[in-house]
Amino acid sequence: MNQKIKLIPVLLFSAFAAQAADDVKVMQYLHAGPVPVNKPILTDSLNVNGKPFEAKNLVKSTVPFDRALSNATVIDADTAGLITVPAPEKGYALHLYSFYLNSDRYTKGSLEVSGPGTFEVFVNNKLVGATSELTLEPHRYEVVVKYLTAETDTCPSTLKALFKSEEEAQVTASLDPEKRYTSRDILEGTQFRGTSVSPNGKYVLVKYYTRMEGGKSEQYAQLRDAATGRVLLQDKGFILSADWMPTSNKMYFTRTGLNGSELVTVDPATMQEEVLAENLPEGSFSFTPDEKTLLYTIQEEGPKDGPDMLRILEPNDRLPGFRNRYFIWRYDLQTGLYEQLTYGHNNTFINDVSADSRYLLFSTSEQDYTALPSSSNSMYKLDLQTMAVDTLWEGAKYINAATFSPDGKQLLVFGSGNAFDNIGLNIQEGQISNTYDGQIFLYDPATRKAKALTKDFNPNVTTAQWSKYDGQIYMLTEDQDYQRVYTCNPANGKIRRIDLPEDVIYNYSLAEAAPVMYYYGQSVSNANRLYCYNTKSNKNQLIYDLSADKLKDVKFGEVHDWNFTSADGTVIQGRYYLPPNFDAAKKYPMIVYYYGGTSPTNRALEFSYSMHMYAALGYVVYTLNPSGTTGFGQEFAARHVNAWGTKTADEIIQGTEQFCKEHSFVNPKKIGCAGASYGGFMTQYLQTKTDLFAAAVSHAGISALSSYWGEGYWGYGYCSVANTGTYPWNNPEFFTRHSPLFNADKIKTPLLLLHGNADTNVPIGESIQMFLALKILGKTVEFVQVDGENHGVADYKKRLEWQNTIFAWFAKYLKDEPQWWDALYPERHL
Repeated sequence: MNQKIKLIPVLLFSAFAAQAADDVKVMQYLHAGPVPVNKPILTDSLNVNGKPFEAKNLVKSTVPFDRALSNATVIDADTAGLITVPAPEKGYALHLYSFYLNSDRYTKGSLEVSGPGTFEVFVNNKLVGATSELTLEPHRYEVVVKYLTAETDTCPSTLKALFKSEEEAQVTASLDPEKRYTSRDILEGTQFRGTSVSPNGKYVLVKYYTRMEGGKSEQYAQLRDAATGRVLLQDKGFILSADWMPTSNKMYFTRTGLNGSELVTVDPATMQEEVLAENLPEGSFSFTPDEKTLLYTIQEEGPKDGPDMLRILEPNDRLPGFRNRYFIWRYDLQTGLYEQLTYGHNNTFINDVSADSRYLLFSTSEQDYTALPSSSNSMYKLDLQTMAVDTLWEGAKYINAATFSPDGKQLLVFGSGNAFDNIGLNIQEGQISNTYDGQIFLYDPATRKAKALTKDFNPNVTTAQWSKYDGQIYMLTEDQDYQRVYTCNPANGKIRRIDLPEDVIYNYSLAEAAPVMYYYGQSVSNANRLYCYNTKSNKNQLIYDLSADKLKDVKFGEVHDWNFTSADGTVIQGRYYLPPNFDAAKKYPMIVYYYGGTSPTNRALEFSYSMHMYAALGYVVYTLNPSGTTGFGQEFAARHVNAWGTKTADEIIQGTEQFCKEHSFVNPKKIGCAGASYGGFMTQYLQTKTDLFAAAVSHAGISALSSYWGEGYWGYGYCSVANTGTYPWNNPEFFTRHSPLFNADKIKTPLLLLHGNADTNVPIGESIQMFLALKILGKTVEFVQVDGENHGVADYKKRLEWQNTIFAWFAKYLKDEPQWWDALYPERHL
């Protein structure tokens, strides 16, 4: 057992001592050693560069720090901060001495390690000098000193370490492994990429990706025994792309062989391979249930204009690849016949194949910009034996897709409440449906009649699967700020929530012939965990907890739900995060986070604006799900339409003010707010309505509805929901009243605008014009472009820089600590 676990609690208070106002003398170390090292055999007196061997070179011998220090003991320094490094009885030996540096803020300083012997100093595993200028961000740094001693040492070797800070920062040297939750904890480490259970429920494929420091990543996969979770195979080879055959419980994948592309199956019981087919057509395919046929989706390139001049035929023609089309082909595994099943001008999409492999359900879509919604769906049932086509519906609005029931007699249809002549709507008179709120329906192809299954079900259905094993429909839903799995009995419409231990379920996979479901998810204070769930006994089994490694030594503050009643009587749900080591007697700055456009801010730990990440920096963080959010019922979601901040902003302001009244530990003069995309719009809009906030951050925010609705790739489609039927020409006052740009003169809050300059969703012009307006008005504003990034920041290095920019902005205005911002963006006069 690591001895530091027992010793640290009683020694923490003596782990550091202030030598001067900003100086920290290290008074305790973790010690590992001695580790004997050998002098090499000298076959010559000089090396190839003409240099003689020197004993000090032995310090370059490597010792895995984590492994060696796992059984470390605690060493106390004397009153002068010195420790003695013992010499070995014979030969040479290495000693490791480690401690942690923690700073409560961004600061610069020097680490000074001194001693008469030979040693190397490492900070977070990177070699630095004995005297090193360090820039400390507010997180934990591990310092390790690797010290070489010899039996020939004539005087005792000593070691002393001191950190001198340049600013008034609270820097501590400690042996406590506790650390803050940071953006690196989100960016780095292992994540699940997907799960897939074999048809018989005996095996499960689990796929992963791991991102290392610096951004390099790799992928791997595991074959596990579903009942026990035991790993049968872990590999970076074929199972990375493998999937399950529909019924035979074999894995399949493709590879390049002597005769072109090969289709290969693998029996998980024996790991025996079999080549099913050679010289396969290129492209993406799926099996029919009888495993006799492959159905391909093949892309055909559309017409191209000249290289310099591009005629835009319709608004969506701006999208890359829009002119390309997708069609369905069939490949017979017995005969090798490869033939085209669909042909025409519009894309055709595979929706499902009946369990008997007789019928193919496929759809097409049409675009009509003069109507709302601008797209319509047509669904066809193709007899794969006779090639007869049954048209189930044509030009239907508000329908997205459909799948067969297990017996093939009914369809499970996905759409919004407006589908099938509004039979699924549940909104108030005068409201317009928020079509991002998902509903499911039963459709009888024989009678051409549909039935709404989730009309009175408040959660937003995001995906659903009709189980062949128990006949239940399993639905993944946005359920307020949770993401949960429910079952719906299609016979009587009864809906039941499955009791799963995580707040946010991301992925689930059902066995077709067994009561087995694998899923993974995370909660408000833990990373993803993988589980096996028995759908018959309703028992959960934890298989793999990623938090054990990802969150080692991380200390979180408490999280509490907190709701309030808005002016119109609506209960607005929210929660708040407290800093670690919270003291209710203190006054804390607070950050308010929101989205509102229209997905809920759920209880996941890991995302770009993780609330725990800000709480770890000493902020109280308050988040809420205001009117217009999906997952709270159709009526609540419909409040988003043609609102653009009206009710949402009022609720954010009221909630923030009420929260401060009820929680004396918040400093009401030091409140910041942040949001991205629609949340970025909300940041800007809020500042035109209130002076409540001391600092604000808008990432990829919309400043003018009049420009956004038609510019970005997604603008028109999103606005067809968010401002249904409202256009600049039929209601210009709506566009000016709701646009922050047209009310920029009302903004007094220091505003940080962040934007990727390759953003195709919200073009960067939205931030450019707001920046220009506020500069002309003489307001406090900063504008930082993230080069080459789209709507989100994906690049590892840029993501850290982007995150630090936000941290530094809030530190400047909410903590009166401008040093971080000034270091990132020093004052310039052009």
